Amino acid sequence: MTDEHLTKPLPSGQEQEDFYQKLRERVQEWGESKGALSKALPYVLLAPDLFHLLMKLMLDGRIDTKSKALIGSGILYFFVPLDFLPEFLIGPGGFLDDVVVAAFILNTILNTYPKEIVEEHWAGKDELLTTLQKVTGSGNKLISKIPAGGLARKFLKT
Repeated sequence: MTDEHLTKPLPSGQEQEDFYQKLRERVQEWGESKGALSKALPYVLLAPDLFHLLMKLMLDGRIDTKSKALIGSGILYFFVPLDFLPEFLIGPGGFLDDVVVAAFILNTILNTYPKEIVEEHWAGKDELLTTLQKVTGSGNKLISKIPAGGLARKFLKT
């Protein structure tokens, strides 16, 4: 194996945007096919937006190392195959816990940095702060039902 894959440039901004839009479309199609999950669909659709925001913040030179470690843990949570709601078992609905974790991390970042820094990377439809408040309110109910919810709250408060 060569190190060629390490020297390849990142996908262009357009390629990243295309991937982001395709992901949103796939999640939207999935949600429309699952009538029973219509209440959860708006939250599931936030997964690409929040992941995109975490990635952009990770690359922002104004964010300190400690905050990037927290952001990185949120990005990693999207990829962990065995989380509370595993995507490989339940499809895109499994992004609900990822959305909640990302929202708590972003709330922590917003307590450290001016909202303008975070908002400049936001690609979602609705205002970022309103979106995070909505997710956090619903997320508190979800977190309290997760066996490791107490641990997650303790970690996210530090």
